[in-house]
Amino acid sequence: MNEPDVIRLDIEPARFGHNFVGSEAFSALFQEGMELVEETAAYLDGPGREESRHLKREASVAYASESMRLTTRLMQVASWLLLQRAVAEGEITPDQAQAEKARVRLNSHETSTTLVDYEALPLRLRELIGLATRLHARILHLERLLMEAVEEAPLQPQGENPVALQLGMLQRAFAPAE
Repeated sequence: MNEPDVIRLDIEPARFGHNFVGSEAFSALFQEGMELVEETAAYLDGPGREESRHLKREASVAYASESMRLTTRLMQVASWLLLQRAVAEGEITPDQAQAEKARVRLNSHETSTTLVDYEALPLRLRELIGLATRLHARILHLERLLMEAVEEAPLQPQGENPVALQLGMLQRAFAPAE
């Protein structure tokens, strides 16, 4: 391959999203997200259910509210991760993924739980909320990066690459006579 082949503008730019979802970093993120979903489900169905029975009324309401918010956040994260994996594995196209993203709302979740009620929640629930919140923030950041990369990618080349033109002229000027 010679330099003009590498410098041409008609080559599609590298896309962050496509590279990322096929990377080891995405695999690790996917694994982390799915493990957190399983861990949370196991807690809420087992020890969390038992712990919630021993809470005072205000804390019990906060527990129900925060566990529902936690579950919703993790389902959104899991949906996003599964959608990205489907694109990476070629099960759906990036355009289909964009259409599906309208259903996967990665919005932030404001809490109305007071600090006093939050601190009355079981420690393990607070730990899971913290882990899910951080994971959700990372996913939101990645989604912004993916969307910026899509928006910034030029649809059509703007013209010929001036460097490639100059290299071509030099090659013709110094090429051996035929």
